[in-house]
Amino acid sequence: MFNSSKKNKKTYAIIGLGRFGHALAMELAESDAELLVMDKNEEKVRELREVTENAYIINSYDKKALTQTGVRNCDVAVVCIGEQMDISILMTLNLVALGIPRVIAKANSGEHGAILEKLGAEVVYPEHDMAVRLAHRLETSKVLDYIQLSKKVNISKLLVPDKMVGQTVQQVDLRGRFELNIVAIENESTVLDYVRPDYCFRQGDILFVAGGASGLDKFTDWVDNA
Repeated sequence: MFNSSKKNKKTYAIIGLGRFGHALAMELAESDAELLVMDKNEEKVRELREVTENAYIINSYDKKALTQTGVRNCDVAVVCIGEQMDISILMTLNLVALGIPRVIAKANSGEHGAILEKLGAEVVYPEHDMAVRLAHRLETSKVLDYIQLSKKVNISKLLVPDKMVGQTVQQVDLRGRFELNIVAIENESTVLDYVRPDYCFRQGDILFVAGGASGLDKFTDWVDNA
């Protein structure tokens, strides 16, 4: 049974280890959070035992089975079973009834989300939120293309913002401000794959930058606040 061993740290339960649940568990584990995970699929649970010893195979999502895992000792429980609405609703109901301080549930539709909210859960829409965020990023930062190389590294192709025109690479300091590295600059069919610090940005420049999503978000905010 799970029982937190880390004082003054929030403890999390992840129920359902599909793509969303697995990714969430891995991110929390990387931040050294106290973590409990569970799923009916033995292989999925076994994979997560590399990052937490509190990984349980459960054959039932009823209150008794949940209690046996020690989930009621968690501060936050996240239900990641959006595809199976009936199981998602039952799981959320049981977690709220067990008195877990914060229950978050994944929903795949507005109707599903409305039911979960009435049960007392906070609702997230991962696919919708991701699409909106990417669309906003593409629109506001004039991104022409976007490639995700890994969870932490992306390559973005974007049109140079007006506020950068006339300034040098060193003056703008994308690396220092946003942890974005300029890979290359294209202008009128000419491509510079080695960009000097004294290069002066010109109208029509197309930048290829590498960095994390958070850096691109900060850059977008900076451009929008011109």
